Amino acid sequence: MWIVAFLFLTISLIFLGLLLIWSPGQPQPFRDENGKPLAGSLSEKIRVEINGVEQGMFIKSKNTHNPVLLFVHGGPGMPEYWLTQRYPTGLEDHFTVVWWEQRGAGLSYNPDIPPETMTAEQFIADTLAVSRYLRERFGQEKLYLMGHSWGSYIGIQAAAQAPELYHAYIGMGQVSYQLQSEQLAYDYALAYYRQNGDQRMVRKLEAAPPTLTVPLPPAYEALRDAYMHGAGIGTTREMKSVITGIFLPSWQFREYTLAEKVNLWRGKVHSRSREFGLWDTMQATDLTQHVTALAIPAYFFHGQYDYTCAHPLARVYFDKLEAPLKGFYTFENSAHTPIFEEPEKALAILLEDVLNGTNALADKH
Repeated sequence: MWIVAFLFLTISLIFLGLLLIWSPGQPQPFRDENGKPLAGSLSEKIRVEINGVEQGMFIKSKNTHNPVLLFVHGGPGMPEYWLTQRYPTGLEDHFTVVWWEQRGAGLSYNPDIPPETMTAEQFIADTLAVSRYLRERFGQEKLYLMGHSWGSYIGIQAAAQAPELYHAYIGMGQVSYQLQSEQLAYDYALAYYRQNGDQRMVRKLEAAPPTLTVPLPPAYEALRDAYMHGAGIGTTREMKSVITGIFLPSWQFREYTLAEKVNLWRGKVHSRSREFGLWDTMQATDLTQHVTALAIPAYFFHGQYDYTCAHPLARVYFDKLEAPLKGFYTFENSAHTPIFEEPEKALAILLEDVLNGTNALADKH
């Protein structure tokens, strides 16, 4: 018996050692053709006090004179910059990209954050405060604001509250009315699994339907990630499991220390706590009634197979939303994260339409 225990301890120590070696926690500089740090570039991981709480961010830019793009991640509590190790976006070639990790999440995780500040209103205020910090730091009067999923829920509200901070708003996997989206996702998945003969998943879904009230049933919540990714309507079209597609790759990300990798997952659990109600608040809010107009151009990037935040509902919201200029872009080979799934198309839209204040590449219907 002691031999088994010894082997287990040895393997555990070796695994921990490999994780430590694989977790230097330092962003690598951009380099020129001679291998020297690229002049005028920036590759950093910093923490800044935002509304009384230290919050972290990665800033990536091959030229800090390029326009600033603030990315507001999904979740609640799920930073996304680390996924660029597997899904490079190319954004840093043309923008100073700020991958902010929100209050209580990732680099910004701290169990001592006052729980009364973990509200949607506070996250919107944090978005505006981060924007003002970046505007001053980079000497740019306005930024581009991109919100993804949960980040689109707080991002579009921030853009509505302080349009003077932004050139344009880009919603990716835009939240509209999430309780309805869950029902559309459920219906799509049920048909998908029936068509593919997966009777086991059909039985699970039939036993755990969503409701149009919050909180969603625990049995449905427990099944949600598995059924969406299995049906190709989750994070990406090709990602079939959050374990192999998200959890395991997060431990391979070299720009987090080992402690920061642990905090990535602590922050996700913490931010989704029912104590704060962030998830339930987003689910129950009908943004089509809550934010009906923006004073800046609005662009929606949406995967054809996105039912995490359902594509049909996002299109309805877009049609209702008033803005001086609008563009809706369907990514035919994507689910919930087009900048990771079809980065060339996303970059072309950003460069040709968003930066030029046009919508020439937008869907025609």
